[in-house]
Amino acid sequence: MTSDKLFRIQCGYQNYDWGKIGSSSAVAQFAHNSDPSIVIDETKPYAELWMGTHKSVPSKAIDLGNQTLRDLVTAKPQEYLGEPIIKKFGSSKELPFLFKVLSIEKVLSIQAHPDKKLGAQLHAQDPKNYPDDNHKPEMAIAVTDFEGFCGFKPLEQLAASLKTIPELNSVIGQELVDEFCQGIRPGATKDSAEDANNRKLLQKVFGKLMNSECDALSKKAGDLVVRSEQEPELFKDIDPRLPALIHRLNSQFPNDVGLFCGCLLLNHVHLNAGEAMFLQAKDPHAYISGDIIECMAASDNVVRAGFTPKFKDVSNLVEMLTYSCEPVEKQKMPLQAFPRSKGDAVTSVLYDPPIEEFSVLQTIFDKSKGGKQTMEGIDGPSIIISTNGKGTIQIKGDESSKQPLDTGYVFFIAPGVAVELVADTNQQQDFTTYRAFVEA
Repeated sequence: MTSDKLFRIQCGYQNYDWGKIGSSSAVAQFAHNSDPSIVIDETKPYAELWMGTHKSVPSKAIDLGNQTLRDLVTAKPQEYLGEPIIKKFGSSKELPFLFKVLSIEKVLSIQAHPDKKLGAQLHAQDPKNYPDDNHKPEMAIAVTDFEGFCGFKPLEQLAASLKTIPELNSVIGQELVDEFCQGIRPGATKDSAEDANNRKLLQKVFGKLMNSECDALSKKAGDLVVRSEQEPELFKDIDPRLPALIHRLNSQFPNDVGLFCGCLLLNHVHLNAGEAMFLQAKDPHAYISGDIIECMAASDNVVRAGFTPKFKDVSNLVEMLTYSCEPVEKQKMPLQAFPRSKGDAVTSVLYDPPIEEFSVLQTIFDKSKGGKQTMEGIDGPSIIISTNGKGTIQIKGDESSKQPLDTGYVFFIAPGVAVELVADTNQQQDFTTYRAFVEA
């Protein structure tokens, strides 16, 4: 029996050009498994599955008259959001977060997101390109092996690239290269005068790159591709993966500025399945390949830099970035315990970014052992998806609310509702779920 406290939702998807093609896409697989009437077109890219109340791609409550989740929340905000969440985030119509699955075949645009103050300013100035006044912190959790760009490389690596790679040196100019290499102070204490100077120097380098004349930059990018093929040893001490990465991304976006600002200036991050990174406001990033769970604040504000045919806002981008420089390992999120989840799962860990809009709980059952996991009520709304295997979900102690939770199935859980997951045994895959939630 369907409960209005725990109910299944059917989620919409997006066919963006960068998505994986046909049934190779986790997005396509999940959408089809959840609704077999969805026929996968093996010629089309399936990029994003949207889970939440966003009006662009509404999730629908299958057993509650196919109403959209947004309409249900709007009609009963106290029941589906809870008064603390309404007060904290100021909306009685939508969840504070948007939950997604992404399947990435081609690199997404190099981008950054404004903080709340800048988001409000950009929306007021240019509502067409900045459709709301919110910030958009994001978290990416790898479902399969994943690679992306995240944040600027450490200062020493940037200096080595500027001195070693002739095309980058030429674009920036020897005078600014010398100023950067001689002026930076790696290891400076955060918020010190030296730290501020490091960021100022990096901003000058990035600004010079992004404001370079397009035709000249395209020519230099072409030269960089040739050099990466003919002299791969030149990149060995910076990052031996760079020649192959430059060649691959050039095949997707020929002679693009992203070959410089992405490949040479940003960290190239690899995540194994289950690892995560948090993308703070005003830090540059891009996804390159893989399948991920993504959670973000409910916003659509993006400031783009490269690998995109879309609107680029260079002046705001150069001005807004934090210009922090951290090694790759510091971009990865720690996994935390979640004491309110107890039972037989071999893994039940919390990804808890330093923002208020969302956290994500991962739960994994061993495929041969099965078992039950009880999750106590959370003081806010949540959405759960199975990405592997199958089992059941029910309200704690209420057998009549039990429903299948197969791969690709998505459920909404109302505030304060304790639930139980039970894994089927003897499966080919571990039963794996991700649950996004918010608490005041």
